[in-house]
Amino acid sequence: MRKIKPGAIILKNDANYLQGVPDWIVLHGTGTFIFEIKAHSKASKQPNQEYYIRELQHMGYYAAIVYPENEEEILNEIQ
Repeated sequence: MRKIKPGAIILKNDANYLQGVPDWIVLHGTGTFIFEIKAHSKASKQPNQEYYIRELQHMGYYAAIVYPENEEEILNEIQ
């Protein structure tokens, strides 16, 4: 995945610590973005991944499952 903009702090989460928590948290002056990264759109999802994405969205964060097929769409949305 391409870097959003210079000056971002990108945190990699540990799936062993909390199962299903998204892979990356990106902190930037324009917002907080939370991503679950998949190799392709048909890749299997771990238990709770979609739950955490929905909960984070309800909390007001931009959270999404990203894969090559939707990467450009996601990047356009957050810019």
